[in-house]
Amino acid sequence: MRGRDLINNGLPDELILEIFQRLDSKPTRDACSLVCKRWLSLERFSRTTLRIGASFSPDTIVTLLSRRFLHITSIHVDERLSLALPPPPPPLKRKRGSNKSSSSSSSPSSSKRQKLSNKTRSGGAENAESCSLTDAGVIALANGFPRIENLSLIWCPNVSSFGLRSLAQICTSLRSLDLQGCFVGDQGLSAVGKFCKHLEELNLRFCEGLTDVGVIDLVLGCAKSLKSIGVAASAKVTDLSLEAVGSHCKLLEVLFLDSECIHDKGVVAVVKGCRRLKSLKLQCVNVTDAAFSVVGDFCVSLEMLALYSFQQFTDKGMKSIGKGCKNLKDLTLSDCYFVSCDGLEAIAHGCKELTRIEINGCHNIGTRGLEAVGKSCPRLTELYLLYCQRIGNSALYQIGKGCKSLETLHLVDCAGIGDTAMCSIAKGCRNLKKLHIRRCYEADNLHILFSMVGNKGVIAIGKNCKSLTELSLRFCDKVGDAALVAVGKGCSFLQQLNVSGCHLIGDVGITAIAKGCPQLTHLDISVLQKVGDASLSELGDGCPMLKDLVLSHCHYVTDNGLNHLVNKCKLLETSHMVYCPGITSAGVATVVSSCSHIKKVLIEKWKVSERTIRRAGSILSYLCMDL
Repeated sequence: MRGRDLINNGLPDELILEIFQRLDSKPTRDACSLVCKRWLSLERFSRTTLRIGASFSPDTIVTLLSRRFLHITSIHVDERLSLALPPPPPPLKRKRGSNKSSSSSSSPSSSKRQKLSNKTRSGGAENAESCSLTDAGVIALANGFPRIENLSLIWCPNVSSFGLRSLAQICTSLRSLDLQGCFVGDQGLSAVGKFCKHLEELNLRFCEGLTDVGVIDLVLGCAKSLKSIGVAASAKVTDLSLEAVGSHCKLLEVLFLDSECIHDKGVVAVVKGCRRLKSLKLQCVNVTDAAFSVVGDFCVSLEMLALYSFQQFTDKGMKSIGKGCKNLKDLTLSDCYFVSCDGLEAIAHGCKELTRIEINGCHNIGTRGLEAVGKSCPRLTELYLLYCQRIGNSALYQIGKGCKSLETLHLVDCAGIGDTAMCSIAKGCRNLKKLHIRRCYEADNLHILFSMVGNKGVIAIGKNCKSLTELSLRFCDKVGDAALVAVGKGCSFLQQLNVSGCHLIGDVGITAIAKGCPQLTHLDISVLQKVGDASLSELGDGCPMLKDLVLSHCHYVTDNGLNHLVNKCKLLETSHMVYCPGITSAGVATVVSSCSHIKKVLIEKWKVSERTIRRAGSILSYLCMDL
């Protein structure tokens, strides 16, 4: 019946709340809150998470939000994130004969937004200072959300021990606390240990004001609940803190350490005392093989091990881990220069449950080590090889033969890997979903670099890996149109494609992708000199779900091709198009006016008209200098 609201009359509040709770997208929830006053009230009632970035005054925003949302349990304040207020609406034109007072007045909400926008745009040191959360804001947060359980205060330099102590006294139900980059002291951390007896997760990375005193007080207070601790770049936190953790935190499962002040003594204390340890991330230059010998003996439940920049960790430590940590599933080795094939072989033979391996800059690990992984780790699903110059084609042949469940493969600057390896992966790992290759070159006698991965390997991927959703071939200069034709024919589920710097690719290849991959959402064709308007026209017709487009340095793309694409791709959110001589201010205006979802446009400043700036200044980004 016309004029009757069947939904609101038929659905109770409980059912609408249940629907709102199943919406995992914030824009969708925001859109629902605009339907009517009832939905606005219910959406506020059901929301449990808030995210706050750098704004004109976080303290004021916290106070306002506490009045609107009454059931918040998680708050994330991250001052690395920008929060752009929407531009004020243009003044309404007064109709002839209308009342002057009514036309000049505006709604309270729009006048508030105008004031906030003016504050945001005002410069100076005072405005910069107001963009940071202070102790007053933390106290307002505690008073407004006393039942909060998860709190992140990331890079909030003006939050001190005073604010943290006030928070701890009120928010006694805290279970997760992230203080990364906050200059809080021992008194604040001691208060957290005294009042927050349910704390399970604590991140103290880059908290430079802390010492062993504050950490030990917190550990003693939260010993019965603490499960995860992260400490980095805190010069005054030493082995004493870790000894306290090992003695009291019997439930600890996750430990992250990045410090030059930690030695074997501290790590051993945690390993011996915390038998439930499952995840261990370490970047400690003074920790040696002796500590990892104890890890192998005591950490039988260890599932994730990540080691960064170790200078005293060798194959001996790797053998201890392989011998004792039979449940290891995730291994990361980054810049561990003294680990060789022998160490990786020991891990592969002992840890047969491995599902993820990342090797980054370990120059002594070669083909033999990875062959052992292929032979012994059949459950491997993710493999990342970065700057591994000694790993050759036969290693990936063994991976393709033994790791049938592989879904993700990343190769960066691996000079020994080429088409032969890609063919082996394609034939053996037919469930591959993500393939990223960047600059896999080899040098000839004249030190001229040649790409090892070309058409043959990518064609094999296109023919065999039907489930591929992400493909990145950055600067693979032997990959041409024939490769993309094969991908377009065989990989209909492809969502992300990056062929930046593949200068042999032209309109033929991109057209094949447009016709064969209708689910494409992200495309990077920057630095392709053979791509022109024909490609953009086909993309507009074949890829209506496109959201992100990067076409910088494409000299043959013009306003005409761009116009055809944006008229069809209505979901476009970001567009990078710098150094495209064929794109003018008219093309920029077309993108801004045609794409209602556009969030970011990267372009040279001199190509943007005053009208476009007035219309969409908040979404425009410019190069750091005009060239």
